[in-house]
Amino acid sequence: MTLLNTLLTALQGVSANKLRAILTTLGVVMGVASVIAMLALGNGARAAVEEAFRFLGSDEIQINPKFTIDDGELAAAGKILSYEDGLLMKDAVPLVEKVDMAVTLSGKIRFKRANIEVTVTGATSDALQTLAGSGTIQPIGWPEGEPLRAESFIEYGRLFTTAEVLSGDSVCVLGYDTALDLFAGDDPLGETVWVNRKPCLVIGVLAELEFTDPESRYRENANETFLIPISTAIDNLFEDPPSVNLTAHVADETQMDAAKAQIAAYLRERHAVEQDAEGNYIDDFDLVTRKDILGSQQEAARAFSWLLAAMATVSLVVGGIGIMNVMLVSVTERTREIGVRLAVGAHPGNIIAQFLLESVLISLGGGLLGIAVGVLATPLASSLNQGRALLDPQSIPLALGVAVLTGVVFGLYPAVRAARLNPIEALRYE
Repeated sequence: MTLLNTLLTALQGVSANKLRAILTTLGVVMGVASVIAMLALGNGARAAVEEAFRFLGSDEIQINPKFTIDDGELAAAGKILSYEDGLLMKDAVPLVEKVDMAVTLSGKIRFKRANIEVTVTGATSDALQTLAGSGTIQPIGWPEGEPLRAESFIEYGRLFTTAEVLSGDSVCVLGYDTALDLFAGDDPLGETVWVNRKPCLVIGVLAELEFTDPESRYRENANETFLIPISTAIDNLFEDPPSVNLTAHVADETQMDAAKAQIAAYLRERHAVEQDAEGNYIDDFDLVTRKDILGSQQEAARAFSWLLAAMATVSLVVGGIGIMNVMLVSVTERTREIGVRLAVGAHPGNIIAQFLLESVLISLGGGLLGIAVGVLATPLASSLNQGRALLDPQSIPLALGVAVLTGVVFGLYPAVRAARLNPIEALRYE
């Protein structure tokens, strides 16, 4: 028999019992649709991880203090990360290009009779440049694709300079809503406001800002801000020296590991970190890069994807068992037909090809329907996962290939069993 004749014979065999073939394909349909939808969920999870940590640039090393529980309270595990640690790091660590520093606290801001409470941020003179590079916040109505600059965030006035930060000048920059709440639309430049009973000269107002991530816009207000030099915040607003948020920018991204080693050596010397009995340093800080965070998070997302794929595989196995069951029934029902074919000289390979093609046709039909269902189900999966489902075009041929493979694997045994029938006994079968 030619391949065309074998294919036509297989089509006749499948169409002989249409209802049974349709019911058999349902398992494959669900399995293939599950593969597509689950891979879309996995891709969405990985994309969510990347977006969540987009604020941490590829050239940045986040330096965090370690904490411990002391009498039920959170306390530093060793020395805190001080303003001096960040101030001296650039000169002491060759691979570090610059260091961003910040401290935050809740502060009461007063001007005449207006009195509000906002988060006060002590920052360096590079604060707006870092914000522009993060891509997480932008001025409202900013044209898509146009690069952001530090100046883009200033409505009028200016940000404090490096000299003002180093000298601890009492100057401040107001957020857009903060300025409206305190001055009701009047010009605040040159006015003195009081921060936790400390005077501060207003030198600038930020533009009206918004988060680039729509979800963040409902959780936080980017315009209720109050910026002052970090040195001023530490000297005037804290009773005890606070732990400073440090972010080191590396000049050469290819030397991140070497930069981490240099920063660790620098902080160990400043904090007098000791070694344990095995020679390991008992650090009171952690160094984290975007690669470190994404690596662990992506590993978790990958495990999640494999779990979803395993669930989809179970559906395909169930569909494959259904195909095997139907093909075994078909072989039993057509025993005499098989006997006649073998008696007139049909090769066992022709019998195997015929029944294997029938199995593949069933699984292929289920695969095509499953692709349609999976593509249509992706928006539903997205709504169940907070909009995080990305259809991967490669998942479509993958799912179809798996469906065909299912037909081959589970149809092989019935096909071989049919080919091994004894022609004499098959002709006698009632």
